[in-house]
Amino acid sequence: MLKKRLIFTLLVDGDQFVLSRNFTLQKVGNINWLFNNYNFSNISSFIDELIILNIRNKRENFENFSTLVTKITKEIFIPIGVGGGIENFKDVKKILRCGADKIVVNNLLLNNRNELKKIAKTIGRQSIIASIDILKKENKFYVYDNDRAKVTKELKEFLKDIPYENIGELYITSIDRDGTGQGYLIEIIDKFKSNFQTPIIISGGAGNWRHLIQGLEHKDINAVSTANLLNFIGSGFKNARTELLKKFDLPKW
Repeated sequence: MLKKRLIFTLLVDGDQFVLSRNFTLQKVGNINWLFNNYNFSNISSFIDELIILNIRNKRENFENFSTLVTKITKEIFIPIGVGGGIENFKDVKKILRCGADKIVVNNLLLNNRNELKKIAKTIGRQSIIASIDILKKENKFYVYDNDRAKVTKELKEFLKDIPYENIGELYITSIDRDGTGQGYLIEIIDKFKSNFQTPIIISGGAGNWRHLIQGLEHKDINAVSTANLLNFIGSGFKNARTELLKKFDLPKW
């Protein structure tokens, strides 16, 4: 059984670290600013994994994004997942050479499952995190593409044909709670079958360590993620991990 985990998700737009609220982005500073002002390598000592997302998902900045990932991974020694702009196995190889341990896919899951299958066959499903962005409307849940530009289908229908055999983890984000600090929308998880074996990461809404505990207490949630660094400035991640260790057996790297 996987241990419960605490994840920080770093959102990148070009060379800028950004914050997101309901998928509307706000630039905060470049990566050098992030490292200089937040001692990022120290923060990584109190999380279990880091996920880096190329949030705009633009092909034209994929090379620059890869260079940025290389710079970040040199400073951090925990498992790292990377996503955004990955379209084929050539992209996967490049990202893995940059220091990533896992890839995060969204577009491949929505639009090119044959390519996803090929990638899973080559690198193993355990190295693939499938990102699913969900918006609640009139008591129903809908899956959106990664720009919140269009709905793909209702969650209930979407879940019927997910290729779980090609996925190691599901990364579930509530667009409604994203960046609000109001806590996770736990009811989303209850829409998933409780008997399937794919681990779930929940994201969107964490504002303090109590929200992290609330997420991890759910039997079907294996990891909690926050992308809002400003909610955990100073000793925030250290304090959060201290509280989590009182209740959960977290990994020790």
